[in-house]
Amino acid sequence: MNRPTLWTKDFLAVCLSNFFIFLNFYLLAATLPLYVTERLHGSQQMIGLVITVYVIAAVVLRPLAGQWVDRFGKKVVLFSLALFLTCTVLYFGAGTIAILLVLRVVHGASYGVASTSTGAIASDLVPASRKGEGIGYFGMFMSLAMVIGPFLGLTLTTHFGYNVLFAVCSVTTAFALLFGLAFRAAKKTGTDGAAKKLSLHWRDLIEVKALPVSIAGFILAFSYSSITSFISVYAAEIDLSRAASYFFVCFAVMIVLPRPWIGKIFDKYGEHVLAYPGILLFIFGMIILSQAHSEPVFLLSGAVIGLGHGALIPCFQTLAIRSAPARSGLATGTFFLLFDLGYGIGSYVLGVVAEHTHYHKMYLIAALLVILTAVLYYALHHRVRGRRFEEGSISA
Repeated sequence: MNRPTLWTKDFLAVCLSNFFIFLNFYLLAATLPLYVTERLHGSQQMIGLVITVYVIAAVVLRPLAGQWVDRFGKKVVLFSLALFLTCTVLYFGAGTIAILLVLRVVHGASYGVASTSTGAIASDLVPASRKGEGIGYFGMFMSLAMVIGPFLGLTLTTHFGYNVLFAVCSVTTAFALLFGLAFRAAKKTGTDGAAKKLSLHWRDLIEVKALPVSIAGFILAFSYSSITSFISVYAAEIDLSRAASYFFVCFAVMIVLPRPWIGKIFDKYGEHVLAYPGILLFIFGMIILSQAHSEPVFLLSGAVIGLGHGALIPCFQTLAIRSAPARSGLATGTFFLLFDLGYGIGSYVLGVVAEHTHYHKMYLIAALLVILTAVLYYALHHRVRGRRFEEGSISA
């Protein structure tokens, strides 16, 4: 029997469009903290706020984006990508904190709709018999952006300045729009193709069964926000600016390399074998980072944190999906909704902590917070469920 084709022109185009969306995200996430301090003379609290308003705007609109795609189709993608491009170009004129904050709100909203709607369309384009494989490849493009974005962004700002950075960001976003124009959304048949009413009922926005592991993910993201939000500024403070871009390379490589084995370990030994070691690695890496004073130690911390992060996120995401297999899309959305919320709030709160203490202490506090992830995981999932997931269902 011939397997249905996965790598169609449309699927490749939507993967590339999403890649450039996330490349823009990571280019700016790693460099805007430096822009705020060096060009706009903002405080650590302002750095956190610039990240937070972006993420919160994305979080607010993400739950509705899937419904908009069901109702209006590809028009949602094109409108959000056009707005995404417009916002990126406007960074050239963001000469004050106030202007930058307003721009970040609109940019974050367009990012939330664009990234969510391209994901929904990609899922529709993948054949049902190759759904897991297709979504895995789609996620690989996001991981690739995570590897390239911070390294490229910090390299550009170091050697060429912020105007070149914003020009490159504008080009990458233009490519996101061009590839958005290139794909066709899958045609839906039967009841799936009927226009659906937009719903704001909480049960259509949140999957309750996915909340336990999502809450643990919220705390993890709260701590993780300190990496992308402040690592470049922290590196400059401890005279390791040259190593900052390579930190993200070490971090991302240790996320990507073990990925083929993570799923096999999960299936063979269960989630706890990934969750608890992953949490310990994340804590250990953050403690190393808080004490770093040399390039080897600084880069080692990135690798250790990346290994822990790379074990935890696929594990938690899979648990969220398996908690409600009939509503797997909503369960995934619930997990990332809380993850993004934790990331956004953490950027601001940890920025306040850094402003009133210093980065060494902030990273140590962020490390200790991850202990709460282990406590919540045990209390809300391990103890309650008590047994492995088997064949997509839970034995209570």
